[in-house]
Amino acid sequence: MTRRITVDPITRLEGHGRIEIFLNDQGNVERAFFQVPELRGFEKFCQGRPAEEMARITPRICGVCPTAHHLASTKALDDLFRVAPTPAARAIREMFYNMFMFEDHLLHFYFLGGPDFIVGPKAPRAERNILGVAAKVGLQTAGELIAMRRMVRELMEEIGGKAIHPVFGLPGGVAKRVNEEQRERLIRVAAKAVDFAAFTLKAFEDLVLQNPEYVELITGDTYTLETYYMGLVDEQNRVNFYDGQVRIVDLRGREFGRFKGIDYLEWIGEHVEPWSYIKFPFLKKIGWNGWRDGDQTCFYRVAPLARLNAADRMASPRAQEAYQHFCQTLGGKPIHFTLAYHWARVIEIMQAAEEFYRLAHVPELTDPEIRNLPSETPTQGVGIIEAPRGTLIHHYKTDSNGLITEANLIVATVNNSASISMNIEKAAKALILNGEVDDGLLNMVEMAFRAYDPCLACATHQLPGGISIPIILRDRRGNILREIRTARK
Repeated sequence: MTRRITVDPITRLEGHGRIEIFLNDQGNVERAFFQVPELRGFEKFCQGRPAEEMARITPRICGVCPTAHHLASTKALDDLFRVAPTPAARAIREMFYNMFMFEDHLLHFYFLGGPDFIVGPKAPRAERNILGVAAKVGLQTAGELIAMRRMVRELMEEIGGKAIHPVFGLPGGVAKRVNEEQRERLIRVAAKAVDFAAFTLKAFEDLVLQNPEYVELITGDTYTLETYYMGLVDEQNRVNFYDGQVRIVDLRGREFGRFKGIDYLEWIGEHVEPWSYIKFPFLKKIGWNGWRDGDQTCFYRVAPLARLNAADRMASPRAQEAYQHFCQTLGGKPIHFTLAYHWARVIEIMQAAEEFYRLAHVPELTDPEIRNLPSETPTQGVGIIEAPRGTLIHHYKTDSNGLITEANLIVATVNNSASISMNIEKAAKALILNGEVDDGLLNMVEMAFRAYDPCLACATHQLPGGISIPIILRDRRGNILREIRTARK
């Protein structure tokens, strides 16, 4: 008889999800599902709202990555109203965004994903958290981490209006200038950020790469998938978080295609399944061909590992050094090891810190001309940015009065949803054998999604006429009292 193992809720991520694992008569895994049961519906209730409100509405999707939504929306509004930001506004936006990438990646490495390596994948559950990390790295280091994020967050609040849900982005610019006194503080904090990024790279080297068991885990088959990769690159094919063209490389690292924002629908298709509210994007030019990786795959991945695979190099010197070491150690590009996302993320911490420092010095940062006013009648606009969790696309259509008639959000985590599902099933099949399972093994199954740093609240929405997920009511012993399923439309 088939046994069922449920991991609910899954942990150390943003949002709500569960893993359903089905065992066959021999106690081996027959199927495993990554199920996302929550629904936000932002695409629908944005309809009818003035377009200029979108940069304030969409960050409320999430409290972890609102800056990504704010600036993707702001860039979509630039495109919608056909107005380019001033040099000062561009510099402020890009610096602000690198500050966000720096502190957000730190959050994942030390608080969410890092405990699996710093403390250990099979350590007691009560220790696999930031307290366990603090015990390993020392209270002084933990205090420096908290202080570092606080310094950056305080400056972000000063520039962006709010620390969590910024409000400074406007079509054609920003709402507030940066003065020279602020520049001096930005430079001081940026210098500390570069130092802390260097410390984090060294910590990864010492705690993870010097441990043969961890290296074997990273490079083994359990967590490996062969897919395409996608990310923003600048004109020199360097990793860029804020702007550029989207580049796609194939399983061998060859360029498969590149596109500007307005052309994204020529490249990305979306598939739905009846067991999840998350969508499953695929490459349109290949076409949907089922759940497989390797040569027949239609899937691509995004986020840190994908960005490093899609680009030819990093944009800053110390990050480039770390990138070269990364590629040499893992056998050259493209790197298909899912757990290598953690290392790629740490390399991006360094690039974000170095870019923060560089942009804090540019002369145009303090120029008082911070906005070009729009004058065109809006029709549609697309904004693309690299969220910490991958390529984020905002697409708005409006009537002649600028009211939203249609909004499409392809959120960063959604791009990875198919690969997350396949990674979980592959890990479950490799780790759970003959019905033997314990908390440590189930955590190692969770590690298959945790490497992606998923944001499930951002990623969920329903397509018209689509899917329904049952509501299951249980008593305190877990017995099912009632099952409710909404009717299909």
